[in-house]
Amino acid sequence: MLRLPKKMLFALEAVVDIAYNGRAAPVQSKEITRRQGIPQRYLEQVMQQLVRAGILKGVRGPRGGYHLARERRRISVGEIIRVINELDQANSNLAYDSSSDLGNKVVKPMLEELNDDVMLKLDDITLQDLCQRASAYGVTSESEKHLDFTI
Repeated sequence: MLRLPKKMLFALEAVVDIAYNGRAAPVQSKEITRRQGIPQRYLEQVMQQLVRAGILKGVRGPRGGYHLARERRRISVGEIIRVINELDQANSNLAYDSSSDLGNKVVKPMLEELNDDVMLKLDDITLQDLCQRASAYGVTSESEKHLDFTI
């Protein structure tokens, strides 16, 4: 099984949490930490990067938090993964770099093709798709708890 970095998985969970539990008020990072168990030190770093990338919109103040910057159906999982991948690459010089012909001409191109295929698949999956999946699996949304149908 392909292993993704924890920071990438945390970022994806956090954005899906905002999409699924979002309501009129911004979703606070402490709510995401409580629901998803994501350590605060990871969360704030990735959230700011997602705000800069235009995936999230940050709201300052005591009642502040995060909203999606666009509709759920207009944000792909691939877009989120790319943002976090850029953050990880900026913090690390580690990349596959071989000194052999076999590594550079066979293994590296195969890994690049695999990466391209995976990213194309992730570009086809939206936050809307993941929210529908969560609903189908019976994951409760806190936004549903706050609905008030009284007139």
